Amino acid sequence: MKKTYLYLLGGALLLWVACARVGSPTGGAQDKTPPKVVKTIPPNESVNFTGNRIRIYFDEFVTLKDIRKQLIVSPPLAYFPEITPSGNASKYINIKILDTLRANTTYTLNFGKSIQDNNEGNPLSFYTYTFSTGNTIDSLTLKGRIKDALLPKADNFVNVMLYEMGEKYSDSVVYKERPLYVVNTLDSLTSFELTHLKAGKYRLVAMKDKDNNYLFDPKSDKIAFYPTPITIPTDSTYTLSLFKEVPQTQTSRPFQSGEQRISIGYQGEKDSIQVKPLSPLPADWKWVMEKEPAKDTLWLWYHPKVEDSLKLLVKSNRTDTIKVNLRKMKPEKWKITPEFKGISPTEEEIVLSSNTPIHTFNKEAIKIMVAKDSIEVGFEPIFTPNTSQITLKVKVKEGEKYQFKAFSAFENFFGQKSDTLQDSFTAKKVEDFGSLKLTFKDDVPLPFIIELTDKEAKKVLYEQYVEQTSPSYSFPFLKAGNYRLRVIEDHNRNKKWDTGSYLKHLQAEPVHYFAKEIELRANWEIEQEISLAEQAEEKPKPTKENTTTAEEKPTKTEEKRVKK
Repeated sequence: MKKTYLYLLGGALLLWVACARVGSPTGGAQDKTPPKVVKTIPPNESVNFTGNRIRIYFDEFVTLKDIRKQLIVSPPLAYFPEITPSGNASKYINIKILDTLRANTTYTLNFGKSIQDNNEGNPLSFYTYTFSTGNTIDSLTLKGRIKDALLPKADNFVNVMLYEMGEKYSDSVVYKERPLYVVNTLDSLTSFELTHLKAGKYRLVAMKDKDNNYLFDPKSDKIAFYPTPITIPTDSTYTLSLFKEVPQTQTSRPFQSGEQRISIGYQGEKDSIQVKPLSPLPADWKWVMEKEPAKDTLWLWYHPKVEDSLKLLVKSNRTDTIKVNLRKMKPEKWKITPEFKGISPTEEEIVLSSNTPIHTFNKEAIKIMVAKDSIEVGFEPIFTPNTSQITLKVKVKEGEKYQFKAFSAFENFFGQKSDTLQDSFTAKKVEDFGSLKLTFKDDVPLPFIIELTDKEAKKVLYEQYVEQTSPSYSFPFLKAGNYRLRVIEDHNRNKKWDTGSYLKHLQAEPVHYFAKEIELRANWEIEQEISLAEQAEEKPKPTKENTTTAEEKPTKTEEKRVKK
């Protein structure tokens, strides 16, 4: 009996192992072959299409992944097709068209990377099914690439669209109507190709379409457009730069965000917003406005307190009278925090940040002294009354230690005096910094801005505004780190980058990136030649060091890195 049980158990285990091996085999080379289309009904590139159903057969079981995001139909349909089976593996897929098709029109269904084999997930990339409701398949193409107008990397899933420029065409079509042709860059491409096009005159537009409805919403979408009409056929390649328009200035509803503080969120240009408290108000009532440092929010500070509610007149793109209900809130303790920037071996910036507006300060109550002998050093304050920040510029000696003291030196908007502040800092040494010397091979239209940013190009760390050409441009005291370098052509001379406007036919100001990050170490000098036209792909490499390795020897170099 015992042996019989063991035999049965062994047999069951063998059967289980055998069953477990059915599916994807182990060992050997991994299957990297995508599925193949073996048959379509109706045949691909059929003409005089009158039905609403399509079936596509494959040589193996497939599944559909992100089909609603990956499938791009051109011209766009009002209703997304019904596609089955949606969840299970199958050797075919069915497409049911729910929209009325245009007459004499070539349609393309680009499946992106949605069709994958069931075992390994190998995609049948960008498979396209084409049919025509007329007698012929249109065969013209248009190629190009997209980029971001400001950032080094373009968005993914960008729609590139063509609008027919007939007698009734107007630029407002992007807000109201779907395009005639569309292709999507999906998740990995910055190049595009519109296929199966009809000869004609078109407006070429790209859009990062948040709602995926093929309509431009300036509040949420980025847009790009070619400045002149496109005539097809064409052999040209077109570049489109995506930008986010400055939204129409408007405010959100004000609300109490702190004791004696009201917050007003906004979008657009803050300088065009006007806020005025309305009576009845106490006779000695005062108020100030400032921007919240990290958000598009305005703060309205006031004193003395007002009971129950406060009425505000708010003007932006419209004028509103708004009642803000007030409640008792716990007052936030006033604090001032010093930050020592260490901008060079001979100059220190002390930035004092307050959580309530600073109304005034007493310069005589602020002492900056050499630590070893208490000798005072002078400083230059930079301050605008009733703001939350004050900067002290100090001339220092390299490597010297200093004491900073402020004896009740500050008074805030509410009339409170600050506590004594005390801290210390040590002036930086030359070897704590790196330096960068730039030489441009080609002419850059004046004026322009040279910016060094963080890796993602989201934060500007150093910048120079250039109004006259020079053989080179130097950044002498930079903190060690990795930087992105970009150059902005300042066409309107306002010393900042400006975005574009679709309806005004205004492109964003051109931005040029040095393609690779610049790695800068402490005590290094980098001399970098840059061609904005070539967009060099090389990463800067050191050419000289106290101990030089083979990798660090200069070759045919556009860049030199030497130790100071």
